[in-house]
Order: sequence, then C-alpha cells, then structure tokens
Amino acid sequence: VQLQASGGGLVQAGGSLRLSCAASGRTFSSLIMGWFRQAPGKKREFVAGISRSGGRTEYADSVKGRFTISRDKAKNTVYLRIDTLEPEDTAVYYCAAGREFLTTDQDDYAYWGQGTQVTVSS
Repeated sequence: VQLQASGGGLVQAGGSLRLSCAASGRTFSSLIMGWFRQAPGKKREFVAGISRSGGRTEYADSVKGRFTISRDKAKNTVYLRIDTLEPEDTAVYYCAAGREFLTTDQDDYAYWGQGTQVTVSS
C-alpha cells in the first residue's frame, strides 16, 4: 500500500484546511484509514480514524468538533478537514492504513504516508 498525503501549508489561526491522502496498491475499501500528527518535540499522536465503510469514525478528544475525517471510495482517498485552526495544530500530519479494526494505536497501522506539514500562525 502506498499513501500520498497532501494539502498542508501555512494558515492563519481560525482558518480551515483539508488534507488529502491518496491510497494505491491495495483495495481501498479493505483498509482502515487514520490520521496522526507529530508536533515539534512531541510524540506522534492519533488524530482521527475511519472504518472501511466510512460508517464509523474516531477522534482524539483534543480535536473533536474541529476535525472531520471522511473517505471517497471512487477516488481511493481519505480526507481530514480541519476547522478553526489553532497554533497548537502545527505539526506534520501523517495518514496511515491498517487492515484489522479501527483503533487509535499507531502500532496497528501497517502503512504510512510521508507526512504533510501544517503550520498555523497566530
């Protein structure tokens, strides 16, 4: 499975951004998809995840209400929309894919994209 993340950039606080992650190499509908982020000097953390069908989602408590994960089967792409961006959202955002079940544990995701940088200015 190859994952290609895009959509990051420099955004002012309060703005919005949509990250995309295109998947290839395996049937997209068989994959659990997730987004993680790693801020400078911090460990990588779970942000959001979505089930194979898209019918179930999970979010970290710190982003609930501002982040929305979705997937498009026809485009083999998972999205992460971020609203009301805060400086604390500055991080490299990674998309990941797993084969078992929806989980917040990064060890359960076998495939990782290269990351896309999100920088929020105050």
